[in-house]
Parts: sequence; C-alpha cells; structure tokens
Amino acid sequence: MTAFQIILMGLLIICAVSVSFSKNLLNAILIYMSFSLVMSMLWICLESPDLAITEAAVGAGITSVLFFVTLKKIHAIDASDPEAKEEKENE
Repeated sequence: MTAFQIILMGLLIICAVSVSFSKNLLNAILIYMSFSLVMSMLWICLESPDLAITEAAVGAGITSVLFFVTLKKIHAIDASDPEAKEEKENE
C-alpha cells in the first residue's frame, strides 16, 4: 500500500466524519461529493477503472445533482440575493 493510498483513505475517513457532523445541508452535499471523488481516485489506485468511472458518475454526479434538486424543491436553497434575505428576516 502506497503513501498516496493511505492519504486517500484518511481523506475518506475525514469526509465521512465531517458529513455526519455538518449542520448545513449544502455543505453536507459538497462533502459527500468530495467523498465520492476521493473514492473514485482510490478505485483508480486499486486498478479498477470501471468502478472508478461508476463512482465518479453516479456518486459525485447524478446523486449530487438529485440532492441539489431536492434541496431546491423543499426551498432549503434560496436563489435570491443573500442581502435581500437578511432584510426580510430583519423586518
């Protein structure tokens, strides 16, 4: 096992722990995306390119897009200006 693979596994553990402690849903999705990308790099290091492509496409791609759409549908992500949002809250 190379040092690069050990670093990648450490990053996987850090991502897994930090996504479980994240209070912001958007940050949790971004951490999940980084977890999937690190996992796909680890699959490449383990000489399994078919799994790496699948992990990158499904894990970091399609699933993350579905999470973003869901957050938008439930109005957890507001596309308006943050300053306008603060003014509404202050009123």
